[in-house]
Amino acid sequence: MTRTDPAVSLAGSAARTARRRFHLPREITAIVALVVLVAAVDFLRPGFADPTNLLSLLVTASFAGMLALGMVFVLAIREIDLSAGWMFHLAAMFAALLMVDGINPWLAALAGVGLCAGFGLLNGLIVTTLRLPAIIVTLGTYLMFDGLAAVIGKGHALTAVDQSGSFFSIIQGKIFGVVPMVLLVFVALVLAMHVALHRTRFGYRVQAVGSNPEAAIHAGIPVAWTRLQALLLMGAISGLSGVIYVGFRGGINAGEGGDFGLLAIVAAIVGGTSLSGGHGSIIGAAIGMMIVQVILSGLALSGVDASWATFVTGALVLLALLLDRLMRWLRAWRAERRQKLRPN
Repeated sequence: MTRTDPAVSLAGSAARTARRRFHLPREITAIVALVVLVAAVDFLRPGFADPTNLLSLLVTASFAGMLALGMVFVLAIREIDLSAGWMFHLAAMFAALLMVDGINPWLAALAGVGLCAGFGLLNGLIVTTLRLPAIIVTLGTYLMFDGLAAVIGKGHALTAVDQSGSFFSIIQGKIFGVVPMVLLVFVALVLAMHVALHRTRFGYRVQAVGSNPEAAIHAGIPVAWTRLQALLLMGAISGLSGVIYVGFRGGINAGEGGDFGLLAIVAAIVGGTSLSGGHGSIIGAAIGMMIVQVILSGLALSGVDASWATFVTGALVLLALLLDRLMRWLRAWRAERRQKLRPN
C-alpha cells in the first residue's frame, strides 16, 4: 500500500495562508497636511497652535464644515451643488427675520431648515425630471438665491432683537464650560453622516450610483430617487448650518456664507472624496475644512488684506481640482501596477 504524504506548505506557494495587509486610512494624507500646516503657521505666528485659538478655529470651520459633509454625498453621486452657500445664507436670513417678527426662535430655526430642504428638493426635482447635471441646475439656483437674498436683505445685516431665550443660550453655551456646543453638534453630525454613508442602504445606493449608474440601474437601485435624496440632504444640512449660525452669532451679515458652497467642495475633495464619484469620506471632509480654515486664518494673521479672500477661495478650488486629478492618476497607476504583478 502506498502512503500518501501530506502536502507540505512551501514558502511562496499558493497553499500559504495570505497575510492580512495593513492599510493606512484614506484620511492620513489630509491629517498629515493639517498637522504640517498648523505647525508652519504657528512657527510664523507663535501662539497660533494655542488650544484656545485652535478651539475657536474649529468652531469657525464648523459652519462651512457642515456643508462639506452634505457635499460628500453629492460628489459621491458624481454631482456638484453650487447653491449650497446661498441656501445657508437664506436659511440664516429667513430664521433671523422670523425672530425679529417675534416668532419663537426654535420654530424660526425649524422654518429655516425646512425652507432649505425645500430648496434642495427643488434642485433634485429639476435634475431628475429634466435629466440635467446638478452643476448646471444649481448654477441657476445659485444666482436665484443670491438675488433673493439681495432683495430680502436689501444689503443690511439682520440681528435677532431678543437673544435671551433657550435657543441662543444652548447654542452659545459650552459643555463643562470648555467645549462649545456648536463644535459638539458638528462632531455629532460627522459621526451620523459617516454612519449614513457607510452603514445604511441610502449610503450604499449613493456610492453605487456614483461608481456605475448603469450597473446601479440593472441592480434595481432607484438612481433618480437617490440623486434627489442626496440633493435634498444637501439643502437640509445647509439650512441646519445656517440656523445654528444665527443662534451662535445672533444674526447674519449681507452676503455672509455665500462662498461656503465652494469651500465645502474644496474641503470634500481635499479630504479624499473624488469628483468621479463612487466613494467619499465624511471624516476626510471635516479634516479638509480644517485645512481650508487654517490656510485662510494663516493668511489673515500674515496681514493679507481680507479682499483677497475671494481670490484665495478660487485658488483653493483649482488646487482641489488638481489634487483630485493627481489622486485619480495615482489610483489608476497603482491598479495597473497590481495587474502587472499579478501572477498568470
